[in-house]
Amino acid sequence: MILTRGARVTGAALCAVLAVIVAGWLVRDLGSVGDPAELWRYWAGYAEARPKLMPATSPVDAAMLVVYVVAGVAALRSSVAAAALAAAGVTTLALRVPGLWNTVGSGAAARFPDELRTRALICTFVALAAAIALLVTAGAGRRPPRDFSERTPSRPGRGAAAVSFLLLGASAAVVIAWEVRQAVKYPSLYPDWYVGGDSLALPLTDPPPGWSSAVVAFLCLFAGISALPRAAHARPFGMTAAALLLPGGILGIARTLHYEMLGHFGQLPTEGQLTVLTWIFETLAAVVVLLALARRGFADNNAPTFTAPQNQGYGYGYPQGGAFGPPPPSEPPPGW
Repeated sequence: MILTRGARVTGAALCAVLAVIVAGWLVRDLGSVGDPAELWRYWAGYAEARPKLMPATSPVDAAMLVVYVVAGVAALRSSVAAAALAAAGVTTLALRVPGLWNTVGSGAAARFPDELRTRALICTFVALAAAIALLVTAGAGRRPPRDFSERTPSRPGRGAAAVSFLLLGASAAVVIAWEVRQAVKYPSLYPDWYVGGDSLALPLTDPPPGWSSAVVAFLCLFAGISALPRAAHARPFGMTAAALLLPGGILGIARTLHYEMLGHFGQLPTEGQLTVLTWIFETLAAVVVLLALARRGFADNNAPTFTAPQNQGYGYGYPQGGAFGPPPPSEPPPGW
């Protein structure tokens, strides 16, 4: 099945709306923190970061901006347009739902002005509505190809599928392992770690860290398992999962270099060493998966089928063919 022209245009327009919302919040933060580089330092968790005003965004927003741009382009041009729109819709729903209660009921949101909280709540409703519309468009806008010139959704190659299965599965296991460690070591943070609350300083527009980690782990698992049988939707879902995994790894490596952890790697406690290795692994895994799945996949075999309809002579028919990251806490362990 392929996506109709109208569905492609509608999906691209919805992605543009979501991209504009995220870009607007990023521009607001870049202008409000004073030095734009201060936003990067705050995101990376530098202890000396002192933004002029508290940022409302996180690295998740930067990753989602890229996801929306890529999904919008894929909606217009790619054979996996429907899966790309579905991946963007599912991820948006998963990440923006906590905004319904965090922007109004969380004590952490009280750090922001009422006008900004109201704007964030409106943007959350718009984003959720657009996400639902993306899912409807991806599902209702499909049709069979009319002729052989229309490309059917392509599947990842065998090598790309194997690499994605291994790396995304391992990434999901790492994220889950850090969440288990977090629950055992800091039980007082729960349930705020997943649903938000007064004990956490959260960005205004993004989910709590535990919720975000759960979304990343789920996407990695789903995309990794989908890659094993080389499903067509494995490419967009796998690239989306890698895009959300990458910022946590990059910012973790930046923090590692800033605090010279690599130069004193042997002196770090075991947990500190595992944290650094996690950031490096996540970065490499995300980059490799993105490179492997970004390559054009292989279309299903659409060779003509010889048919002989009764009383109509001979002809040819065709078969109709039938988705940030932040594993450890953002602050370095004591004594680093």
